[in-house]
Amino acid sequence: MLLPVIKSLRDCGEYALTVEPFIPQLYTLPSRLLHAGSLDGLAQVYIETNPLITGFAVSLVLGFVFLVVSEVNRNYSQVDRMWSILPNLYIIHLATWARLAGLPHSRIDLVAAFSTLWSIRLTYNYWRRGGYNVGSEDYRWEIVKSKVPAFVFFLFNVTFISFIQSVLLFAFSCVPAYAILLSTRIEPNLTAADFAYFSVEVALVISEWFSDGQQWAYQTAKHQYQKDAKVPRGWNQADLDRGFVTSGLWAFSRHPNFFAEQSIWFVLYQWSCFATNSLYSYTFAGSAGLILLFQGSTWLTELITAGKYPEYPEYQSQVGMFIPTSLRGYSQPPAKTPKIIRTSDLAKRQQQKEAKKQK
Repeated sequence: MLLPVIKSLRDCGEYALTVEPFIPQLYTLPSRLLHAGSLDGLAQVYIETNPLITGFAVSLVLGFVFLVVSEVNRNYSQVDRMWSILPNLYIIHLATWARLAGLPHSRIDLVAAFSTLWSIRLTYNYWRRGGYNVGSEDYRWEIVKSKVPAFVFFLFNVTFISFIQSVLLFAFSCVPAYAILLSTRIEPNLTAADFAYFSVEVALVISEWFSDGQQWAYQTAKHQYQKDAKVPRGWNQADLDRGFVTSGLWAFSRHPNFFAEQSIWFVLYQWSCFATNSLYSYTFAGSAGLILLFQGSTWLTELITAGKYPEYPEYQSQVGMFIPTSLRGYSQPPAKTPKIIRTSDLAKRQQQKEAKKQK
């Protein structure tokens, strides 16, 4: 049995019907792959395995790869390099499997189209920031390593950095997309709602493009200013001296790109709920995990940032972390004007000092 027996759209969002019966395939998959014997045999194993189980197995194997490579190189950004690639590949895997299995695939193709746009944009942004350069590593890992014993950090790498993050990439992308794929067996045709969800996803990707672009432009100008002490055209010295961007989307959210990223995968979860006619579903686990991850990582990022830039606490007090709390945007606090002391005041102070001495 490759896919569950379903009788309604709501069945497509039931864990007990769509996932649980196929868990035994995970245990037999290694031996089946070893005995495949040829490329045709491997292809047959691929087709005859539930696609969600295949995706989960890949995430576990990659978790082990991330662990080994990170420990050998002492570089713990291995998952980061694949963050913008794997979710899209998981969804493309479902679209490919649907074709090979002879299932309707127009809806999962639409999901794959949005995820490909997301992947291209995020991969490009990570590349231009130097993420794929040899030796590049998230600066936060070095700080975390300096705060805990080596053995504790190793356990952290085994659990969270390598395996949990790898499985999370699978969970927030492949799992809701799997429910959407199953829904096509009951409702094979695209609906207006599908195009509405697709449009929202594309809009969120575009907002990420703008927010990351605004941050990139600011950081480029700041580094140029720090290098040659000249304020680039279109910028003012006060903005660059501040050290962090507060204009554009960043005037309303301290992390508009993070807000969009979380929203993208939450909307995919909502898409899966709509496709399966469910108010809520087990497919929320991945999106929920991603939201929790961003809460922790953003807290650490801001802790570091607040220690570097004196104005950042003021920015935090005015602007929401993710969701805008005001339509006014950030307003820079007025510069403190030095107190002017008149010559007569200085003379009076001097006379008072002399009078005290005489007493």
